[in-house]
Amino acid sequence: MTQDGKFDNAGSIATNVADGFTMVAVGDLMMRRPIIKNQRSGFGDVAEILQRADATFGNLETNIFDVRAFKGSPQVNGDSYHVGPPELGPDLKTMGFNLLSLANNHTFDWGLEGMRETGRVLDQTGIIHAGMGENLAQAVAARYLDTARGRVALVSFAATFTPMSRACDPAGEAPGRPGLAALRLKNSITAPPEMLESLRRISNALPNSPSREDEDRVVLAGATFKIGDKVGYSFEANPRDIHEILRNVRQGKQFADFLIVSNHGHEPGEWSQEPPDYEQSLARKLIDAGADAYVGHGPHQLRGIEIYKGRPIFYSLGNFVFDNLQTVEGADYFAEYGKDPRIDTVADLLVEANKGWAIAEFYESIVTVSRFEGNQLAELKLIPVELGYSERLANRGVPRLAPWPDAEAILERLQRLSKPFGTHITIENGVGIIRVTSSSQR
Repeated sequence: MTQDGKFDNAGSIATNVADGFTMVAVGDLMMRRPIIKNQRSGFGDVAEILQRADATFGNLETNIFDVRAFKGSPQVNGDSYHVGPPELGPDLKTMGFNLLSLANNHTFDWGLEGMRETGRVLDQTGIIHAGMGENLAQAVAARYLDTARGRVALVSFAATFTPMSRACDPAGEAPGRPGLAALRLKNSITAPPEMLESLRRISNALPNSPSREDEDRVVLAGATFKIGDKVGYSFEANPRDIHEILRNVRQGKQFADFLIVSNHGHEPGEWSQEPPDYEQSLARKLIDAGADAYVGHGPHQLRGIEIYKGRPIFYSLGNFVFDNLQTVEGADYFAEYGKDPRIDTVADLLVEANKGWAIAEFYESIVTVSRFEGNQLAELKLIPVELGYSERLANRGVPRLAPWPDAEAILERLQRLSKPFGTHITIENGVGIIRVTSSSQR
């Protein structure tokens, strides 16, 4: 931000960092064990990249506590309970992380106790985290990191979350509810006019059919269908949630030199390499409000990159650590896949659960390095990493620099996904480069 607090020429609150400021952003961290000392994995070369940055950000999808002494209990049915030991806190710090988002669909795996204990471990470690709190005001508030080249703010929220995990503010005599900052989405299915008319005839033939006529919308069996050019999924963001998030972005930037916004969402599904229809508009609004970078994650694979007004929008950075060999799995998760915890092991369960789901692309990602000069994004490096998809379970999920030609394949896929956003990525010596021109700053 400029010293007088005015907007820059692009209509956004200006970036105000010293020359050479670098931000490293990566995707989801699903961890059950420390990894920094595992030299066999090749992670050391990746950690050096993280450690050199002024601000290093990731999304933590793991609760941190000693499960043997934990007084709470799992709160999610039919899913894995992500948890790692207290040593994860210092491990993440040594890896180079100084900013983490805690707003995601695993925030409440272990209920309020697990959420609070995770925050306590990170506080003790000195890692700034955002996205959860004792009420909505705390959960959506910006958190701050002071660096040698400027003060960095982080605002985090989740579009994919368990209903019980959403924080709310006090109202009258009702106290606030602890949880995460949520972006509620209203889902619908788009269909061409002729298909919508067929659905309307079915709806009208059912008992208790809605009496209100709407030419562009049909509600059938609890699902909303609306007119569109093709069959697909559509999402409308809750206006009140948007207002709350935008306000905190604007306020966060007023007290910082650089602001990162984090959104965890799986929409429209983990099968999709394209972002949901609401997200581009939202990301641009957030940058207009003062964000210097938008980082999306959740669908477990890479999506495209856009440069908007000279600021990066990452629609998904995929998985950074995907160590999903969890030591704690619920009995209902075993039952869902026809396994018996008295006979079958966790590994047996995961082999069955991951069939047709944990594809090779889930184990391929990038480390993004954004460098700023003259308070403008000058260069964005995209460093391919792979997480050992072909390794045995004990060694799978830890990032290492992708060898050629794997690196080239990852970057070529990212080129294809980013092209619709007008982003040009060159490949030089196994690294993707986005050079920001004066035209992309406008």
